[in-house]
Amino acid sequence: MTDEINIEAGRLLFARPFKFVKGCVRIDDLPPADRAEIAFAGRSNVGKSSLINALTGTKDLARTSNTPGRTQELNIFEADLAPLRIVDMPGYGFAQAPKPKVEAWTRLIHSYLTGRPNLRRVYVLVDGRHGPKAHDLTVMNELDKSAVSYQVVLTKADKPSASDLARNIEATRATIAKRPAAHPSVIVTSSEEKTGLDVLRAEIEFLTRT
Repeated sequence: MTDEINIEAGRLLFARPFKFVKGCVRIDDLPPADRAEIAFAGRSNVGKSSLINALTGTKDLARTSNTPGRTQELNIFEADLAPLRIVDMPGYGFAQAPKPKVEAWTRLIHSYLTGRPNLRRVYVLVDGRHGPKAHDLTVMNELDKSAVSYQVVLTKADKPSASDLARNIEATRATIAKRPAAHPSVIVTSSEEKTGLDVLRAEIEFLTRT
């Protein structure tokens, strides 16, 4: 699927100028379901914003922060006439917010994942330095239970040693091997070194045609 033609199609899709549309705190705030959507989920500080910026070739499309839990809405990104909408979901695991607010995010995310007809895939971002942790498994369990298609993307692949990264890749593959809603392949990325981005772009572009 990631041959030269698909790689180029992915590059062209993300060469368009994506922009921030709005942040949604209620399902009713979401734009019309008029194009394919992909969503990024991941533990706080896993590098979601950095990955979105790297994919779209921008520096500050998605705001990055060293403060865990800064993304508190479903943040929507689009490009004019593009067949794709990107949704950045609130980080999970270490959100620095009052419990009622975290519970409200949880309800919002559940409603979005189970009720959005044009959601093609959720990309579950896992820190390449550590591999899947308990919070990651909880999210995968929810996606499996809800029959929502997802694929694991390892981030920060430039940070661990080669042997540690290889071990974490294998651990990730073992984790998803028998999960019913998981895509069988793991995409390994580094936002800083731009590795794996072409493969991820190609995968996403393919989803806009299915």
